[in-house]
Amino acid sequence: MLTTIAAAQLPVVFLLLVAGTVAKIWTVVRATEPGTLSRLGPAVLVPERWRAPAMLGCAFGECFLANGLLLTGHPFFRWGIAGFFAISTYVLWELRRRRPDVGCGCFGEVSALPVGRRSLGRTMVLTAMALGLLRTPEIPGWEAIAGLTWAHAPALLAGVLVLVALSPEIEETVARLRYRAPCEQRRLDPASALGRLRSSTAWRSHEGVLSSREPVDSWRELCWRFFVYPGTSHTGDSVDVVFAVYLSGRHPAVRVAMVGSDGQPLEAGTLPESLPISAGH
Repeated sequence: MLTTIAAAQLPVVFLLLVAGTVAKIWTVVRATEPGTLSRLGPAVLVPERWRAPAMLGCAFGECFLANGLLLTGHPFFRWGIAGFFAISTYVLWELRRRRPDVGCGCFGEVSALPVGRRSLGRTMVLTAMALGLLRTPEIPGWEAIAGLTWAHAPALLAGVLVLVALSPEIEETVARLRYRAPCEQRRLDPASALGRLRSSTAWRSHEGVLSSREPVDSWRELCWRFFVYPGTSHTGDSVDVVFAVYLSGRHPAVRVAMVGSDGQPLEAGTLPESLPISAGH
């Protein structure tokens, strides 16, 4: 009976390790806002310059253990996973004592809520699950998962439900999905807007008058991202070619105007009227 319960937890432990790996790497890669890692543990326990390497090191450690569990039946990986979760429990306890204002960072930026009893309880449960794997046959994890039957289903479901109940990240994710910030308040990558611009009809129709493919100025106003390029008008005069890219929607609008040295548009009515463009950027 105990062996059946323990075997049913193998896919749960594996998926938690994979989810932790992906979430941590994603957080480090996408940490464009200063101070993102200063709110997540255990990175806050090390100097600032080591925070990203510490989180990546943790992620790659989880990845190593997950692959070892899946591809081999060696007890080293099962002991390693149990040790990892046991150490995580201790680190979270210290984090809660020393820095009660920061999140555990277990799943990257999603785990930004302060460490509480639920997060501690989850690592304890995962430690127990990992120790239970030591009672199962020493076969590769993929063979063990393939060998699961309906008899394992109740234990598997119970393990998932316990971890869901102990995961504050579920509620945080639901809250984020329910509340979508308006376009004006969302963080949007300028490179994405530039990609939208260069695939637009407005870009292709004015590309011939541009003196350079790199913008000389760029800024954002509400839901519009502006790009300014040097160019030459049909009469041979130097002009600024101003593109405006709307930052929302699957097929965003792109507007364009050519502005002379006197600040007057040579092609009127093509940019949003509420956001006039002057020659001084």
